[in-house]
Amino acid sequence: MTFEGTTLLTDTDLYLFNEGRHHGIQEKLGAHPMAVLGTDGTYFAVWAPNANYVSVIGDFNEWDKGADRLSARESSGIWEGFVPGAKRGQAYKFHIGSSVGGYRADKADPYGVLNKTPPDTGSIIWTLEYAWQDKEWMRTRRARNALKAPMSIYEMHLGSWRRVPEEGGRSLTYREMAAQLPAYLRDMGFTHVEIMPVMEHPFYGSWGYQVQGYFAPTSRYGTPQDFMFLVDQLHQAGIGVILDWVPSHFPSDENGLGFFDGTHLYEHRDPRQGWHPDWNSLIFNYDRNEVRSFLISNALYWIEQYHADGLRVDAVASMLYLDYARRDHNWIPNRYGGRENIPAINFMRQLNEAVYGSHPDVQTIAEESTAWPQVSRPAYVGGLGFGLKWDMGWMHDTLRYMSKDAIHRKFHHSDLTFRMLYAFNENFVLPLSHDEVVHGKGSLIAKMAGDDWQKFAGLRALFGYMFAQCGKKMIFMGCEFAQWNEWYHETSLDWDLLERAPHRGMQSWLRDLNRFYRATPSLYQLDYDYQGFEWVDCDDIQQSCISLIRKGRDPNDLTLVVCNFTPVPRLDYRVGAPKEGTWIEALNSDSAFYGGSGLGNAGRVESEPIAHHGRPCSISITLPPLAAVFFTAPR
Repeated sequence: MTFEGTTLLTDTDLYLFNEGRHHGIQEKLGAHPMAVLGTDGTYFAVWAPNANYVSVIGDFNEWDKGADRLSARESSGIWEGFVPGAKRGQAYKFHIGSSVGGYRADKADPYGVLNKTPPDTGSIIWTLEYAWQDKEWMRTRRARNALKAPMSIYEMHLGSWRRVPEEGGRSLTYREMAAQLPAYLRDMGFTHVEIMPVMEHPFYGSWGYQVQGYFAPTSRYGTPQDFMFLVDQLHQAGIGVILDWVPSHFPSDENGLGFFDGTHLYEHRDPRQGWHPDWNSLIFNYDRNEVRSFLISNALYWIEQYHADGLRVDAVASMLYLDYARRDHNWIPNRYGGRENIPAINFMRQLNEAVYGSHPDVQTIAEESTAWPQVSRPAYVGGLGFGLKWDMGWMHDTLRYMSKDAIHRKFHHSDLTFRMLYAFNENFVLPLSHDEVVHGKGSLIAKMAGDDWQKFAGLRALFGYMFAQCGKKMIFMGCEFAQWNEWYHETSLDWDLLERAPHRGMQSWLRDLNRFYRATPSLYQLDYDYQGFEWVDCDDIQQSCISLIRKGRDPNDLTLVVCNFTPVPRLDYRVGAPKEGTWIEALNSDSAFYGGSGLGNAGRVESEPIAHHGRPCSISITLPPLAAVFFTAPR
């Protein structure tokens, strides 16, 4: 019986792949169990244009390099073939014999959907059937992900959120996590969870940012279906799922993408373009059409196959600049002599057009740390096309300010107020991410100035100020209950801290902030419209206080927020008010319930016909120490 000519690839597939415009190439390349002429087996296909020969080795042929050779498909660079008897659950690799320099290597499948658990290498033949139960979520996803919707994101690392001490401190499986995480996030009021890269990575200590199996969720915690179940359960609990995605670089492990067919196939040949000095990893060649097909297909794969609601794109700045992290002119200018990476820019525009063109109900989020213009503006107006962008400037300014002793903060007041000069240039997310609580930077609570009481009060005030600002919110796991230790990927979060009142108080403050935020349209509806924000007083430098108003589409929907960043209570503190009547004290971070001193305004305050801050009336409040107080307008 002959199986020659067995293929999944049409001429159109080959054309689009080689043109860089195939957006579902994983359906044709990789390993696909099937039956041919009544014989069960697996169809294999791999792109290796500079190979002399390619064979499939695996459990089904005792890893014999000569047993199952593939055939070259015309001039496409793709090798393909059907292997009878190769079945689901068996491990395999591609053995590459290169036409360049006699290179020989055994490579994991770039399109493999399941990999062996590290430190083992290789791919596993698998299928991805799953009966999703999140129809209601998918039906309403567009409204939940809209720019005018509330978005409070819980960033997390799967392997260290919770562990099982009775079993040697192992990580939870996907299904064990599905039994705990959705309920926790729903109780805490978060709208979305952002998962640090789940794609297979050989080095656990990379936190997933050194991806090798781009199409495979890590097998450390279970199968692809187990991860689908986790996403499904999160959706059924009303929680959106954002996946970290890393198209900027990849590890140089011999069994991975690097030097794949004896040439620099996925990466640039010249190390000035193809080697990342910060991360000792390889950089994708965005000018190569097939690489763009690979990456864009991968982005869409996670959205379509795993129902991801968004992709947070890692290290965008490193992609934009040819001289990123390079000294002494150790880089190659673009064709105009500049440092802008034109192929990467074109790739990002193509990526975002593909994502939003087929899935307008999701979001792409750029981790971009420079002032590159129009990151979150459409490609057709010259932007990069992302939906959202991290506001790294806000994060750095605010944490720098909160680390200052309160007596010195008046000299750094602009750290609080500067962002409003640019706040509407992009669709910003305010990130307090994992990067701020590792590598000796200290935990978030440890960054706060003062004694322990002041640290807790300061962190509550920081969170309150964050939720008052324009932009979506993101907090890294453990920060919601003020973990003292830096995050460490080899251990669980310190959940035992919740036995102590100050940590329970912090968790309660975040829970109530999230719930109030989601119930108050003025805090999110006009995040990206200057009409949604108004300073009341940003110039009270001597007392280190600020006051502001957030507005919704309904002109009666107003929230007044007043913050005191010193440990000195401000009695009879007068604030201009835009409406007469009773202002309800909706939230006060100094409440004794949260661990504060209990100063406040007994739940309400009446306006007085005393003009102040350019407004015809005002309110006189008790402004607690190191606190954020939220008032809702009279109706």
